[in-house]
Amino acid sequence: MTSTKAAEPRSNRGVRAVVVDDSQFMRTLISDMLDAGGITVVETASNGERGVEAVKAHAPDVVTMDLKMPDVDGIEAVERIMAECPTPVLILSAYAADDAELTFEALENGAVDFFEKPSGEVSVGLQKQREVLVSTVRSVASVDVSAPERTVESGVSVSTDPHDSARYLERPTLVIGASTGGPTVVEEVLAGLPIEADLRILIVQHMPEGFTGRFAKRLDEASEYVVREASDGDRIGGGEALLARGGKHLRVSGYGGGRIRVSLTEGEPVHSVRPAVDVTLRTAAERVDGPLSVAILTGMGADGAEGARAVSAAGGAVIAQDEGTSAVFGMPKRTIETGAADDVRPREELVTGIVNTITTREAR
Repeated sequence: MTSTKAAEPRSNRGVRAVVVDDSQFMRTLISDMLDAGGITVVETASNGERGVEAVKAHAPDVVTMDLKMPDVDGIEAVERIMAECPTPVLILSAYAADDAELTFEALENGAVDFFEKPSGEVSVGLQKQREVLVSTVRSVASVDVSAPERTVESGVSVSTDPHDSARYLERPTLVIGASTGGPTVVEEVLAGLPIEADLRILIVQHMPEGFTGRFAKRLDEASEYVVREASDGDRIGGGEALLARGGKHLRVSGYGGGRIRVSLTEGEPVHSVRPAVDVTLRTAAERVDGPLSVAILTGMGADGAEGARAVSAAGGAVIAQDEGTSAVFGMPKRTIETGAADDVRPREELVTGIVNTITTREAR
């Protein structure tokens, strides 16, 4: 269905948003925050049904979407928006286990990213996060959601030449870094990585505390690898993966016998985030003396670029997601600009690119 209001080029009118939430207080508060940040709220809606109609009527650049609402909830609303009038959606999710699961369902339905609703005194919490919220909304608004969905195939074949014999390097380590638009890509990559490669995997996805535990469970269910949320002092070997805990930097503190030891710290945020990909990559470059590969995926900002350069200088391999399949071409772009990227791949070829970095081929 076409919009009843023609959309001007964004460069001529700035970012326009629709705010959907069943709380009048939250609708007003979010609208005021966005307005203060230079984002025009063209309409608010009290449930998913009205939200879908508002998107059709105003053709906004971005939608902020609550999850739990009467009649049509946020999950269904996202699905309908993506089917009827594709528009970037930012989920506003509460700090709760059930909301975490609903958030990932919304991301599966096409939402670009989520922003955590604060617990406790709502007005104080959101006011403290206003700048981050505005920045995130602008980032999400820039995403092209009309691009076709891509999936990663499992059971990747690394050799198509019948005269070549491929084998995996011994004791390889992979570090994955991602931010905006990353959760679904990370899940696809983990699902596609062959268990025969016997990788040790560290994952840093920008995500607040309270959501990383549930995300780790989803990754574990999707992958042949054993995936868990990192704890201080954890050790992993081949076939295992750790996801950085929200609110903590994940550092590689030791490496020996093919096993990685990690520590969690509450140091200052890097690139305004914690966990930061750069922290994990720099410590991995310093301590891992086996094959080391890095995949920098979609995300806003520059986190991961300097760390990838450190890995490259240490002899590791760096893969970056390409612009065409990145929801936000920030982190991969900055990595490519450093000259550290050995390969740039679209979303559907990331697994193949990663596997190639840990494979040797010998002529028969």
